[in-house]
Amino acid sequence: MIRSVRGRFAGVDAGGVVIDVGGVGLLVHASPTTLAALPRVGDAVSVEAHLVVREEALDLYAFATPEERALFLALLGVSGVGPRLALAICGLDSPEGLRRALVRGDSRAIQEAPGVGKRIAERVVLELRDRVSALNGGSPEGAGAAGGPSEEARQGLIGLGFRPEEADKALVDAPEGLDPEGLIRHGLERLHRR
Repeated sequence: MIRSVRGRFAGVDAGGVVIDVGGVGLLVHASPTTLAALPRVGDAVSVEAHLVVREEALDLYAFATPEERALFLALLGVSGVGPRLALAICGLDSPEGLRRALVRGDSRAIQEAPGVGKRIAERVVLELRDRVSALNGGSPEGAGAAGGPSEEARQGLIGLGFRPEEADKALVDAPEGLDPEGLIRHGLERLHRR
């Protein structure tokens, strides 16, 4: 797998950024955050990268920092989020700013990305909220590491016989600061209203 690309910044193309590597111009897709960090045309450039292999194409994505690449990969793990949406979300803010938005449960901030609707934004927050602290070394600010209150409540609802998708939907708009029991109560109320 391609993890990084080093070469000369050849310019911006309609489909992305061109990096000249040993006489071969590689077209890489990059977020506005990464574009802002690139040097002038003709200067040496080194970026983190991820290759997405699809049946009809090989697409290379570039990132200014390892943190942005890690966020992109985490977003790819969310159901319904492909590389283009993941890159659009990465372009909203710095990885740290996006991590804070996810920890706060701010789905409206995620919805600002082109092509991201309310459901996808809520799913991103729900699936990544408890995992994003790992993207930044597990700093205390990222309260809710894997196994946090939301995940415990999700597992509790599944243990009560609800499907994982039902548990996820029931916890999407849960108020902040609830312990697992409070989250389960909230989830049960939402599930019984249907």
